[in-house]
Amino acid sequence: MAKISVQSLTKSYRVSRKKPGLAGTLKHFLFRRSELIYAVNDVSFSIEPGEMVGFIGPNGAGKTTTLKMLCGLIHPTSGNVNVIGHQPHSLDPEFLKQITLVMGQKQQLIWDLPPLDSIRVNAAVYGLSDKETTRRIDELANMLELGDELYRPVRKLSLGERMKAELLAALLHRPSVLFLDEPTLGLDVISQARVREFLSSYNERYGATMLLTSHYMGDITSLCNRVILIHHGRIIHDGPLLTLTEKLAPLRSVHVEFNSPQSPESLSKYGVLDDYTDSCARLLIPREELTKSVSSLLNNLPITDLEVSDPPIEELIAQLFISGNATYQ
Repeated sequence: MAKISVQSLTKSYRVSRKKPGLAGTLKHFLFRRSELIYAVNDVSFSIEPGEMVGFIGPNGAGKTTTLKMLCGLIHPTSGNVNVIGHQPHSLDPEFLKQITLVMGQKQQLIWDLPPLDSIRVNAAVYGLSDKETTRRIDELANMLELGDELYRPVRKLSLGERMKAELLAALLHRPSVLFLDEPTLGLDVISQARVREFLSSYNERYGATMLLTSHYMGDITSLCNRVILIHHGRIIHDGPLLTLTEKLAPLRSVHVEFNSPQSPESLSKYGVLDDYTDSCARLLIPREELTKSVSSLLNNLPITDLEVSDPPIEELIAQLFISGNATYQ
């Protein structure tokens, strides 16, 4: 049974429109006009137990609105949502005990107190005994590499240390479903890597289901085999990250270096020549022909080095959003 099931989920808002200036204000007062805006429009997907799914899209695409509906913070306009057998908007205490929402741009820790004080408040809210609280804090602190940081005021911690303490507080009750909204926002590359390692370890140890949004594609590529792409409130891709890459980039880039000069004519039969000097070249080769072409290159030319790569996934997705291709499938 799916941990998260979403069918035809829609969230719309009625927004008033007015022109600037006094005349616009008077006209708006007398003849108020409004239009219907869809933050999320007819979204459907399901997530199985233990899955880590990337939920990506540009700003304003509907990611955070969807997460808030899945947590019960926002009531959907229409559609059905089922998370671990509950309707989120009912805010059933049993449901709330099994989920958590981590938002990189928001904090729950009290600014002037050590994280440990806020964490113990969370433990009391969830009815954990002192013994169990201490055991879980020690376990998570070890996984997150947190030590003395738990005893210093939050305002004295670095952003990375604060984010790790936020994760500890959010996961103390050991939720089975994690909604993560930009958990590495603003972190340096080392802190990002540590947060990713922790989330991967948590998923492996407890079998937690995770829905992760991030503008850092490193988060998605390192944690999620499956991605859901949302654009203008609609899902335009739901499937393996590899499938998305193949659809967006049907050609692979092959960079080759030679120990003697080669002519462009001798290289063009192996693929599309994208860049060329006497000693190296870059060829674009269709994925289905890659094995055959690379084998021919190695057998027929004096190659000293060869590298096969995909265009960066960040560039591919950015191009998709810039083109406005909301009909992509």
